[in-house]
Amino acid sequence: MPAMSRVERAFCKGMLWRGSGNAVLGSLPTDRLGRDVLEIGSGSGDIAARLRQARPDLAITATDFDPVMVRAATGRLRRYPDVTVQTADATDLPFADASFDSVLSCLMLHHIVEWEKAIAEIARVLRPGGVFAGYDLVRSPLATTIHRLDRSPFRLVNPGELESVCAEHGLTMRTQTRLAGQVMQFASH
Repeated sequence: MPAMSRVERAFCKGMLWRGSGNAVLGSLPTDRLGRDVLEIGSGSGDIAARLRQARPDLAITATDFDPVMVRAATGRLRRYPDVTVQTADATDLPFADASFDSVLSCLMLHHIVEWEKAIAEIARVLRPGGVFAGYDLVRSPLATTIHRLDRSPFRLVNPGELESVCAEHGLTMRTQTRLAGQVMQFASH
């Protein structure tokens, strides 16, 4: 799993991302997350910080593969009790089976070329009845062009593909597309 490009890092630390944070938080099933939450690909920690502010009862583990993002998230999240930040590869998570009540992925899966391995790991670390939720870009000409111009590794996912791979690992997903079909929101049920 590669580190982010400079453009991606700037986006994750930028005003556009911060401006969309409340909408992202509103799209997550925060009432069903349980207590122990894992965020994969947490970037600068914005979603974890917003989630912790909205739900102070949560214990959040924010992870990212990119050391620059891990440092940024560590700085942002150090003031919150029960929030930890660590480096982790979503295709080889360093957690025991059934460690989390929920796993969140916000605009990250498409950065994992072998995203199917990440789904297997997510299913492994979820407790029985746990929730996998988030959103991501859908394979479209626009998203493909943007990522080709950026030259970052990517493999965009369509809702049906995500649902199928999740089902192979015991996760029944509900997906919805938004923003004229450019983004999908998903949650297991």
